[in-house]
Amino acid sequence: MKALVKAEAKEGLWMQDVAKPEIGPDEVLIRVHMTAICGTDVHIYNWDDWAQKNVPTPMVVGHEFGGTVEEIGSDVARVKPGMRVSGEGHVVGERSRAVRAGRFHLDPDTKGIGVNMPGAFAEYLKIPAFNVVPLPDDVPMEQAAFLDPLGNAVHTATAFDLVGEDVLITGAGPIGIMAAAVARHCGARHVVVTDINPDRLKLLVQVAPHAIPVNTLKEDLREIMGHLKMTEGFDVGLEMSGAEPAFNQMVEHLVMGGKIAMLGLPAKPFNLDMGALIMRGITFKGIYGREMFETWHKMLAMLQAGLDVSKLVTHRLPAKEFQTGFDAMRSGKAGKVILDWREA
Repeated sequence: MKALVKAEAKEGLWMQDVAKPEIGPDEVLIRVHMTAICGTDVHIYNWDDWAQKNVPTPMVVGHEFGGTVEEIGSDVARVKPGMRVSGEGHVVGERSRAVRAGRFHLDPDTKGIGVNMPGAFAEYLKIPAFNVVPLPDDVPMEQAAFLDPLGNAVHTATAFDLVGEDVLITGAGPIGIMAAAVARHCGARHVVVTDINPDRLKLLVQVAPHAIPVNTLKEDLREIMGHLKMTEGFDVGLEMSGAEPAFNQMVEHLVMGGKIAMLGLPAKPFNLDMGALIMRGITFKGIYGREMFETWHKMLAMLQAGLDVSKLVTHRLPAKEFQTGFDAMRSGKAGKVILDWREA
C-alpha cells in the first residue's frame, strides 16, 4: 500500500510502498479515505527537537483520519465491516491507576498513532477496536478527518462552564478557531480571539463570525473590552498559543477568580509570575488530548446540533500531492489541509 513515511532522521516525509497491516484478534483494519495534516505532523516533517526525541524512524505518520472498516479481528464485536469510522489516536495501556479508574486520557503509558506507532497517512490503518469511533450518517467524511483536533477544542472549551461568560482565546490556529465556534455553541456571550497572524484572524471570522479578532500587534485588548462594556475582565481563558506573552496577557485581563484551560504546548518553559496567579485567585487546568470517550460524544452531538466548522478546510488535495499540503501548513496561512487517500 501507499503510505507517507518518516523514512530518515532529517527534514521531510516520503511517499513509499509499505506492507499492508495485519490485524490481531482485538484490532480493526480501516480503509483510510481522508486525513488531515496536524501541527504535530509539521513538527515531524521539520524534524525539530521534539520530533527527534519522540518519533522512531522509519515509520508511517499521521493521526487525523476518517474511513471505513475493512476487516475486524476474531474477538471484535462492537465494530462491523463497512462502518464509517474515525478513531482516537491515543492508544492506552491497562496497568495505570488512571486507566483502571476509566480516566483513559490520563494514562502515562499512552502511545500516539503516527507518533510512537504506525499512523494514518496510508491507504490502510490498523488500530485497537477500543479506539474506533463510529460516525453518525450526517457527519461528513471530510469532517471525520479532523475530529481529533476538534476534540482538543471541545475538551478545552468544556473544561469550565461557559454559559453567559466572556471568553478570551489566545492563538487563532485551527484548534483556537474551532474553540471559538464551540464556545459560542456552549453559550458564551463574548468570544475574543487574539493572534499576531492576520491570515489566521481572517480565517477565524469565516469559521466563527461571532468571534472578535484582535491583532495584539495593532490593537489594545483593554480597549476592545471597553467597547464590549466589560468592566472587570474575561471570565474564562482558553490558551491555545503556547506563547508566554499571550499567557501573561490572558492572566492580566481575567477577572479575579477567573479560570484558564491551557492546551497550547510551550516550545520552552515559561517564566511564570506565580504571585499574579495566586493573588488573582486564578484556577488553572492543563488539557491533554480528548477525554475518552466523553469528548467524542460531545463533539459529535454538537456537529449534529448545528456546530459548523466546515469552512476551516482551506486545502483539499489527493494524497500524492502531500508536499503542497505541507508547504501550505508550514506557511502559517492554511487552516485544515485534507489529503484524500482514495487518490493515492
